[in-house]
Amino acid sequence: MSRRAHRPAHPHVALPVFPRTAHALACPPTHDRREDEAAPMPVEFLGIAATHDGSEVTPRSGASFNKDYTLELARAHEEYGWDRVLFAYGSGSPDPSPAAAYVAAHTERLQLLVAHRPNVSYPTFAAKTFATLDRISDGRLAVHFITGGNDHEQRREGDTLTKDERYARTREYIRIVKKVWTSREPFDHEGAHYRFQDFVSDTFPVQQPHPRVSFGGSSPAAYAAGGAEADIYCLWGEPLAQTAEQIASVKAAAAAAGRTDVPRIQVAFRPIIAPTEELAWEKAHHTLARIKARKAGGALSRRHPLTSPQNAGSQRLLAVAAQGERHDRALWTPTAAETGGAGNSTALVGTPETVAQALLDYYDLGVTILSARGYDLLDDAVDFGRHVIPIVREEVAKRDARRGAERAAERTAS
Repeated sequence: MSRRAHRPAHPHVALPVFPRTAHALACPPTHDRREDEAAPMPVEFLGIAATHDGSEVTPRSGASFNKDYTLELARAHEEYGWDRVLFAYGSGSPDPSPAAAYVAAHTERLQLLVAHRPNVSYPTFAAKTFATLDRISDGRLAVHFITGGNDHEQRREGDTLTKDERYARTREYIRIVKKVWTSREPFDHEGAHYRFQDFVSDTFPVQQPHPRVSFGGSSPAAYAAGGAEADIYCLWGEPLAQTAEQIASVKAAAAAAGRTDVPRIQVAFRPIIAPTEELAWEKAHHTLARIKARKAGGALSRRHPLTSPQNAGSQRLLAVAAQGERHDRALWTPTAAETGGAGNSTALVGTPETVAQALLDYYDLGVTILSARGYDLLDDAVDFGRHVIPIVREEVAKRDARRGAERAAERTAS
């Protein structure tokens, strides 16, 4: 039975897809991380740990937390070469931490990125929660700290700070969490947003010194906070030139904070792939039509505004969309324009080879974590894992080997 049998058939024309066997996960994946688990991974792939099957193109078929679907999607990512999945955060969405704990207990290798907003819990409590999750997962956790880019969404959970105040709070919050993760002695804290005395945790993460800290944003305040504190800095998919500018801003902020290292850079896209270019573009326009249909019905604006976004990242995506639909090798912006630049919303369209080469263009800029999420979450995760990830990994290995040989030759010559 096809994976598409999990939901009622869509009333529109079927999307062009790659051929499938009776059970996609029963087939050997193109790339099996178990074979090279101990080898360093110069590029990583981040997928989505959705807790239901809905997206911008189709409503969910059941509850907001469907544990069977959540696990099936996570296992698809694990089996098809992905490194990590993101458990996203929304004011009314299922809590990402217990969802991650559930997935951790039923997977072996898949890394877990848990999104967290500082306004929803005290940093000492959050640090213990994350340390416990790292224990449950045997050291597979990273945490993505969200400052919050929309005042209305923040007020839904009682947060009335301004945007700049939120960034200052997030920076203080991350510092406290790191100290809780690493301090074996009681300590006091007296800051602008948090005050406590004589705290010491008895729950420490497996990873040393601590799980990786992820952070995102496209404003000067975001660069300053993330450049100072983040291990991973996350950007949304903009053209290569604008992405290079943002990477430079992050590096400058890290240097200004006195760091001798820089955060790893992550960029996010919505891949739309098919066996031929013609089919890929047919699929892209069909996807856009489905987005427009849901938007016309009001489904996309119930939780997020589709016009005049407050956050710099969405404003930048809409500005790129206004400049044109197609950029560089495969970047396509109408999906972002139709959704108000809401989050990860720009697409990469083409055959697996075209999309892989587009991702490699970003790798050449210094992007080492590639985030991707399709519109039909389960099928697209399998297709991307089978057809795109192996190409990128192979090409990255070749490029890194070539650069290593060039550096060795330079050392020999000198």
